[in-house]
Amino acid sequence: MKSERPFRPFINRAIWLIAPALTTSLLFSSCGENKTSTEQTATSTQDSTATAAADTSTASTGSKPVKPAGAAPAWAPNMAPEMQTVIEKLTSLSGPTPPEEQTPAQVRKAPSPTDATMAVMKDFGIPSPPSPLDTMSKEVAPGVKARIYTPRGAQGPLPVVVYYHGGGWVIANLDTYDPSVRALAEKTNAIFVSVAYRQGPEHKFPTAHNDSFAAYQWVLKNAASIKGDPKRVAVAGESAGGNLAAAVCMMARDKGVMQPKYQLLVYPIAGYNLNTPSYLAHTKSKPLNKPFMAWFFQHYLRTPADGKNPLIDLVHAPNLKGLAPATVIGAGIDPLMSEGKTYADKLQAAGVPVNYKLYDNVTHEFFGMGAVVPQAREAEDLAASDLKAALNK
Repeated sequence: MKSERPFRPFINRAIWLIAPALTTSLLFSSCGENKTSTEQTATSTQDSTATAAADTSTASTGSKPVKPAGAAPAWAPNMAPEMQTVIEKLTSLSGPTPPEEQTPAQVRKAPSPTDATMAVMKDFGIPSPPSPLDTMSKEVAPGVKARIYTPRGAQGPLPVVVYYHGGGWVIANLDTYDPSVRALAEKTNAIFVSVAYRQGPEHKFPTAHNDSFAAYQWVLKNAASIKGDPKRVAVAGESAGGNLAAAVCMMARDKGVMQPKYQLLVYPIAGYNLNTPSYLAHTKSKPLNKPFMAWFFQHYLRTPADGKNPLIDLVHAPNLKGLAPATVIGAGIDPLMSEGKTYADKLQAAGVPVNYKLYDNVTHEFFGMGAVVPQAREAEDLAASDLKAALNK
């Protein structure tokens, strides 16, 4: 989710005068960005930029209330005002050509919700404190890098969460989802291993899924070397990353590998039916809609038949028994809402403990926007609480 241009110059163009220390920390969940990360150029070196980055999840709400400039869009008349403010900014930055009419290389370079949120923070004077996390890069499988987040001063062994970023298996990268990981790592006091799996269309299905499982196996075998506890490992992900986290649980069960202790699935891609109620309701929503999801499937899947594979079409997987307990988080303004709820229900019917929570008035990709969107902070707290409870048993 690689024809890319350097990360920092593009961010500097997009956010004008925002302090350089914020450029990594304020990156958050986005389906429209894929900037080059340090993990794609380093194997085992300390990432000083990420170490100095700030945590948006605990940022002040600023001196001015975050308020949108205009009326709510027709496709989401009840959108939360803070969420609408981000979407307005994204619309002003993005230009008239929708992403599904562009190439993957173009979408990877385009302004994203990340840039929009950073600009909103500047507009409303929202600061961000330093983050008490150290990061470093590791190669966890051939061609697969990961960024490892460790609470500063940790002695260990700490629980470990293997995290998979979103972007439809085609766009986005570790920097894009950095704030989500930082928020969760700080709130759980766990080590997070954020995986830079290979993406389509350069690497078609099942490459991202196999890379994700390989990274999980690496953590089980090498947790002690990063101050982690190999007996307390969970998986987590957003959007396509939520799909990957769920698939890793299935693959571990079927291959006789230790099952994760928990799975956190944030608005996961869980089906291949583009005519569910939420898909039909969100043909024009931003930042994700029905046409854009069709574009993701086109660029990651080899053929439409791959869409019926249980690793993609989770809701129709023949066997969901024996999988890790789960938290499933949904967004009300999201084409993936219906399938996320269906998957949660089917897990529960298969005997898997599930905590499902829907946040009604926010869009897909809200989860990492804790600096601006109150519902994002609530969702981060819920996710961290559930992870922490499971990993500290």
